[in-house]
Amino acid sequence: MKSDIRVCSAWETAHERPVYTVGDACPECGADAVNSAPAPFNPEDPYGEYRRRARVRDRGDDADDDGDSIDR
Repeated sequence: MKSDIRVCSAWETAHERPVYTVGDACPECGADAVNSAPAPFNPEDPYGEYRRRARVRDRGDDADDDGDSIDR
């Protein structure tokens, strides 16, 4: 599904805040406009387990969300 709302691809360097549009180009600077919607959720995400483990590792916890310890 394609989003109708788009955001300037160069907003972080060219603008103080995101510039949204429904066109293909930014109305203020002329840069390309990109889809502003996040990636869709996929329950069969093949990399989800790795992301969750990395998040737990970065937090410094020794247990995942259900309380079981994680083998490293």
